[in-house]
Amino acid sequence: MTTHQFQEKSDFQIFISYFLPHRKLFLLDMFCALLIALIDLAFPFVSRWCMYQLLPENAYRTFFAVMTVVVAAFALRAALQFVICYWGHTFGILVEADIRRDLFRHMQELSFDYYDRNRTGQLMSRLTADLFDITELAHHGPEDIFISGVTIVGSLCMMFSIQWRLALVIAAILPVFFIVIWRCRRSMSEASARVKQRTATINADIESGLSGIRTAKAFANEEAELEKFDVSNDSFKTSKRQFHKAMGRFNAAMEFFLTILSAAVIAAGGWLIMRGQLNTVDLITFSLYITTFINPVRKLSTFAELFANGTAGLHRFVELMREEPAMRDAPDAKALQRVEGRIDVNHVSFSYEDDTPVLQDVNLHIQPGETIAVVGPSGGGKTTLCQLIPRFYDVTEGAVCLDGQDVRQVTQESLRQNVGVVQQEVFLFAASILENIRYGKPGASEEEVVRAARMAEIYDDIMAMPEGFDTYVGERGALLSGGQKQRISIARIFLKNPPVLILDEATSALDSVTEAKLQATFEKLSRGRTTMIIAHRLSTVRNADRIAVIHGGHIVELGIHTELMAKNGPYAELVRTQELQHG
Repeated sequence: MTTHQFQEKSDFQIFISYFLPHRKLFLLDMFCALLIALIDLAFPFVSRWCMYQLLPENAYRTFFAVMTVVVAAFALRAALQFVICYWGHTFGILVEADIRRDLFRHMQELSFDYYDRNRTGQLMSRLTADLFDITELAHHGPEDIFISGVTIVGSLCMMFSIQWRLALVIAAILPVFFIVIWRCRRSMSEASARVKQRTATINADIESGLSGIRTAKAFANEEAELEKFDVSNDSFKTSKRQFHKAMGRFNAAMEFFLTILSAAVIAAGGWLIMRGQLNTVDLITFSLYITTFINPVRKLSTFAELFANGTAGLHRFVELMREEPAMRDAPDAKALQRVEGRIDVNHVSFSYEDDTPVLQDVNLHIQPGETIAVVGPSGGGKTTLCQLIPRFYDVTEGAVCLDGQDVRQVTQESLRQNVGVVQQEVFLFAASILENIRYGKPGASEEEVVRAARMAEIYDDIMAMPEGFDTYVGERGALLSGGQKQRISIARIFLKNPPVLILDEATSALDSVTEAKLQATFEKLSRGRTTMIIAHRLSTVRNADRIAVIHGGHIVELGIHTELMAKNGPYAELVRTQELQHG
């Protein structure tokens, strides 16, 4: 389903739509549930028939034959219960997998700004804990309601056929019972939703705490981190207590009414026996039906907790699926073909959600194959400008064009296939070096990966490792040095070989010797392709075709190194400042 379809449909319609691909398993589950309910309903009826007909007539052979059939029926019931347990849970797992796939796909469609606003741990909670509760609801919900409904209605019908007066006593108690239970269930559902929110928060705090454990240790701030964790942990405990308090009220009310049912049957049945309107056999049969009746009611009580948790999880899932990506491909968007690399930034202004302007009326025109260095003080808008080219964000005003086409009018996939970015913050997946480099071109051969590693000056380091290209890099590349991580990310771009290259502080973590080697390699890579280099070390950009100086969201200077030095403006001041710092 599309985001628009999720917005149009109710939570229940969305939930049911995930049943359809696996309806055969669902129908098998329901069929087995029906047979179990019928067996449960038949036992009191068969017992009554035996007590009325077979035992008084001393038809013992027939009686024991019937008992053999009853044993066989209960053996069948056990087999049916296995089918429900195994295949029913399999059905639930398949539904969960489909929901998780759709949710993960939707998360990939969401734009950068969504992840700027939301914590990773909270999103993880929606992909794991919430979906587990939906799975339990998908499996047990329809099954429990169906078995309980058939058994309760069937029991009442049989009891009315035996003695309507006694059945009427039970029927009178039931509406009050269900009204009380429904009100208790609502409070459970609200409490469950609060638990979901607190669980997501504590997961986010755990993720943040574990990700920053090295920083915490470096500053000896373990106690401060523990105090922050205790705040969210206490909030979680409070919400859990509230949920179990609501569940306690629910169970107390249910147990009271269930015991009242048995007492009411005995009391009313005894009164009817005294008046000669009921016999002992029918009272025993009523007691058996009450037992048959109580079991599904207990099942419904368990279901109430599942329903509260499952609907809370379902609502959070639907809420996220209804989130509109900030950027979508235009209806008539075309895929880029044979990109030359001409970039035009036309009167571009940009601001984030807080409306603070980052870029203001920026104009920049880059010819195919040209290398442009973007320099300036921190916070001036250098990285933001480069992020607008692969359309990580959309401009607030103006337009960014690639080969004369507005990037908003081409498909995001084709745009990003043709623009390679080495970001300032390197991210490596928890996999091997080979897999991380190959991420730049998933179908690349090992020979191509090796060639890219050589070009990025990381090949010798890799071969010195015990497992070579199969070396595991750890979580976020934790087992590698900063320079090694950055060179692997650079190798990834060499492998991708895009016509447009953006280097955002690509050599910031490298030593001067390796940086010098890579500069020569970058110059080879830049030939015949458009390159934008963001750099703080101005010594690395002197050979650029042009240098753009950004300050306060504006391009304040543009030219080659010698021209800008001769102007003695902001660029010359930056160069002198760095020379003094490294002097």
